[in-house]
Amino acid sequence: MMNKQDIITYFFENDGDIPNNILPVVIYKNALQHVDQKDLELLFCQNGWGNNWHDIILTEDHFHSNTHEVLGLKSGQARLKLGGEKGEIVTVEKGDVIILPAGVGHYSVDNSIEYQFVGGYPNGAEWNLKFSLKKEDRSSVLAEIASIPLPKKDPVFGDNGPVFEYWK
Repeated sequence: MMNKQDIITYFFENDGDIPNNILPVVIYKNALQHVDQKDLELLFCQNGWGNNWHDIILTEDHFHSNTHEVLGLKSGQARLKLGGEKGEIVTVEKGDVIILPAGVGHYSVDNSIEYQFVGGYPNGAEWNLKFSLKKEDRSSVLAEIASIPLPKKDPVFGDNGPVFEYWK
């Protein structure tokens, strides 16, 4: 398990464009130091976070209204903007994990840096891609985000992972 100082949380409010979530973004710093990078996808799948991909992050702010998302940094370093226009720029490094609640805006600030994430979704959900509440039926998007259940397992630590201390 992780030390509390290795876990960072961010709360982001609905800014009128990006809905965000009442649940915080949870970042595990260096959580994957003992995981062979080729086994990262397997780890997520074993904990119920499937429909995996290996890639960089879009440079356009976006969110998923129908599922939570895990991002494990497989290689390199990345700078992401989380939480929409009023959000935070965070730097993550190889071995870090970001757990995003449904609705939280995210995008890559700089794709000139070489990096690669492995992503996944609870129960292997098919994710949607939304760019702005202003382009959507606001009430239905917000209702969908609010209806997303908590995951059954933490994507890294399984049944009793630290995400459940922050997502209640």
